Amino acid sequence: MNTETIDAIKTRKLYIESYGCAMNFSDSEIIASIMGEHGFIQATDEHDADVIFLNTCAIRDNAEQRIRERLKHLRATKTKNSDLIIGVLGCMAERLKDKLLEEEKLVDVVAGPDSYRELPKLVAEVDDGARAINVLLSREETYGDLNPVRLNSNGITAFISIMRGCDNMCSFCVVPFTRGRERSRDPESIVKEAIDLRDQGYKEITLLGQNVDSYLWFGGGPKKEFKKLSVQEQELSVDFADLLEKVALAAPQMRIRYSTSHPRDITEKVVHVMAKYPNICNYIHLPAQSGNSRVLDVMSRNYTREWYMGKIEMIRNIIPDCGISCDIIAGFCTETEEEHADTLSLMEWSQFDFSYMYMYSERPGTPAAKKFSDDIPEDVKKRRLQEIIALQNRISKQKNEARIGKICTVLIEGNSKKSADDWVGRNDENNVVVFPKDTFQKGEFVNVLIEKATTTTLIGKGVSKCAPF
Repeated sequence: MNTETIDAIKTRKLYIESYGCAMNFSDSEIIASIMGEHGFIQATDEHDADVIFLNTCAIRDNAEQRIRERLKHLRATKTKNSDLIIGVLGCMAERLKDKLLEEEKLVDVVAGPDSYRELPKLVAEVDDGARAINVLLSREETYGDLNPVRLNSNGITAFISIMRGCDNMCSFCVVPFTRGRERSRDPESIVKEAIDLRDQGYKEITLLGQNVDSYLWFGGGPKKEFKKLSVQEQELSVDFADLLEKVALAAPQMRIRYSTSHPRDITEKVVHVMAKYPNICNYIHLPAQSGNSRVLDVMSRNYTREWYMGKIEMIRNIIPDCGISCDIIAGFCTETEEEHADTLSLMEWSQFDFSYMYMYSERPGTPAAKKFSDDIPEDVKKRRLQEIIALQNRISKQKNEARIGKICTVLIEGNSKKSADDWVGRNDENNVVVFPKDTFQKGEFVNVLIEKATTTTLIGKGVSKCAPF
């Protein structure tokens, strides 16, 4: 290969768009790292790019429709630049596979979540005139040896992926089919990444997994249940509570968060570790999905309403002021009005700080799509969702208003979206806080007196800069 060709490769520009959950945004940073090692630099926008990757979500139909609409808009860009390579990556790519190449003629590359190391090779295949696909799932891939490129970073907060895939077969969910079986990453590589971020000046990290509480490392290979490990493996194993403690000790001046927990798997050991270390934030995202035991069984969640309530009580007994958020699905298959009312009553009892609330969206290939009819009319789903949203808004506003007059510690993450004169950050319980800039600086921990509150935001004034913990 001559020098001119090498220089051309080195100056090719990549533009990545991420959709969906935090795992996808974290994956985009892995993709950028892999492509960077092969000479690609980051483009400022799609019009400046030689390659555009859409890193996609497939958890709901509207997420996939957004990608299809985005591809329609990219047709004009590709018309102007016939050499432009467009790739669809991630969960939607894994779900639809070669259908994407058939249905979306401008798509050149299709790659699933476990195929990102192959992306340079797939792009080379397109350079040679082919259309390229790799959607093979892996039982080992964790990308744990890579140093992610922090895309669109505020320089303050960052994600660390600790595991991939999911072994829970919730009947509504595509994740086990698009991301494969659970694989936990070597804890030492996680600790090293946390230390590297600390040394780069980051102040907060979030440990990511589809179900972080099932993290288990015993020296490599696919995750096993603890009880199936040998005695020696059990002695050497690291569970999620152990990992959380390792990271807390390694980066004592950094805030540590994690997401997402599964009600069936979260343990007292994890919550006690949270209570022990002040740099671990008092916040847990604990999806309920429904407040009715029969519906939970149809969802294959493997817990009951009472089990879930017991977990909430356990958390609040150990950390009384712990912030707790939730996921709720409105109008799941066969849900009755009485069962919907059970969800509302669970929300009222639990007093979630906030919730992510959705109408049920049937996903092809899932157990629910195979076993049940999507039998709740659209107008009923919408009405139930609005009732859920209205209740959560009322609870959130009441909880936020109860914080007026109190002081909380806030990590400044950047400018407020509404005013360049204000900072925005989050407190320990993950509440969004806005306050005047005054003499405070981005990345500082500040004691803020809360003076006003809305449904989603605490508003106050900075009292003093403070040590983080």
